[in-house]
Amino acid sequence: MTFGTPPLCCIGRGRALFCPSDDVMVMVSAALKIRPFALADTAAFRDLNLAWIEQYFDVETKDREMLSDPQHHILAKGGRVLLAELEGEVVGTVALIPMAEKSVIELAKMAVRDGLRGHGIGQALMAAAKAEARSMGGRKIWLETHSGLEAALHLYRKSGFRPLGPDEWSPTPYSRCNAQLLFDLNP
Repeated sequence: MTFGTPPLCCIGRGRALFCPSDDVMVMVSAALKIRPFALADTAAFRDLNLAWIEQYFDVETKDREMLSDPQHHILAKGGRVLLAELEGEVVGTVALIPMAEKSVIELAKMAVRDGLRGHGIGQALMAAAKAEARSMGGRKIWLETHSGLEAALHLYRKSGFRPLGPDEWSPTPYSRCNAQLLFDLNP
């Protein structure tokens, strides 16, 4: 598996981090590194996602499948998983999965550890995800979420995603998802 030009994102400059893929400045308490997933990261990927899902919703069958075996359900399908690492500890994650129309990449399973949200880690993951989606040949990034996840929706809108109308929706395996958004990588 190959990834975009290393490093994927974030070159430390004191307390501010610069993400060259989107010229994004984010603030975190220490050097943040965005890196590709390794099989040893499976538990961190699962646990970070279960933490937010269980906080707001019931864990669904599709969640269990993806989180228990990202190698089979994401990577083997040509997808990628990126991790945010802070002081050697995984504190965030995002998955990118090619959809049936290969030029559309699904952004899924984005999570930042509770207590660290609101400090730019999600922005850094998003910038790296956009760069990685481009390297995968993506022209658009699609995601689905719940309208009650206000902080997530704020990040998506701030990152340039637009809400899709019901006539533009793709089928979803998740009962909790009531909003879908799209970002054009080539405006």
